[in-house]
Amino acid sequence: MKRILVTGASGFIGSFIVEEALRRGFETWAAVRKSSSRKYLTDGRIRFIELNLDDPDDLKDKLSGRDFSYVVHAAGATKCLHADDFFRINTVGTRNLAAAVTATCPNLERFVFISSLSVCGPVREKQPYTDITAADTPRPDTAYGRSKLEAERALDAMQGLKFSVLRPTGVYGPREKDYFMMAQSIKRHVDFAAGLRPQDLTFIYVKDLVQAVFLAAEHGRDGARYLLSDGNVYSSRTFSDLIQAELGVKGLLRVKAPLWLLRAITAGGDCLGRLTGRLTALNNDKYKIMKQRNWRCDITPAVDELGYEPQYDLCRGVRETMAWYKQNKWL
Repeated sequence: MKRILVTGASGFIGSFIVEEALRRGFETWAAVRKSSSRKYLTDGRIRFIELNLDDPDDLKDKLSGRDFSYVVHAAGATKCLHADDFFRINTVGTRNLAAAVTATCPNLERFVFISSLSVCGPVREKQPYTDITAADTPRPDTAYGRSKLEAERALDAMQGLKFSVLRPTGVYGPREKDYFMMAQSIKRHVDFAAGLRPQDLTFIYVKDLVQAVFLAAEHGRDGARYLLSDGNVYSSRTFSDLIQAELGVKGLLRVKAPLWLLRAITAGGDCLGRLTGRLTALNNDKYKIMKQRNWRCDITPAVDELGYEPQYDLCRGVRETMAWYKQNKWL
């Protein structure tokens, strides 16, 4: 029986990976923290392991003798008050885990690292927009993107590690909380957008990302970076229009703020966060993400090399997601 370790198992993406690993009959180990919720990890077949990615010795002790066939590193920080925390968690944590896996798993078949399209940064912003590719020189302009890029480079430097990297675009689906905020706003009859220039957006439904995870584990090329989306490109209004339709919202106030106003708001959010010690949804990284106009990406290598076939376009994915939010009393 194949043995798989999933970090970030209690999170949005990680919990879906755990479910798929169980469905495939793997001996499934869910890496969690003591404080992690196990709300979506209730299957009795799950084996839990508490890992401290800050402690290399603890990692080696905990992983010793497990000899995992696959390790999927889905743990990471997407929001931090301080930029240094992104690098401590996303970069150093990844390096520590990879080193421990290399030392303790002699029969490892693949280490799959879930990175982000944010690693690429605003590399093709001139109109008409063209697809971002894995061959483009990364120019991340967010602390999050830079920390993920440095994590990828740490894997490159790891001797003897068989790994592949996934760079998904915006991931949405049941249990996700950031796009959920948009649904909440639309339910209140308000849709907010930023920037006056046209914006090309891409998305990937969580179950399609999970499909790519297992394809990469089984067929990934060593050191490869695979960009992932559902294969389509959407206008900035498509997502909100679909949410509005699924929620049956009549009448919507559409607020389209210029980027200078968004910059002022996010600067205020950063200041408020530092003063209160609490994260705010609108911050400097969020401004740069919303400012970027082109999120097109080339998924051809994932299709050709992995056999990746997205099953969810935005219409189907939003329908399933909104249904889950309503069934679970989120909306």
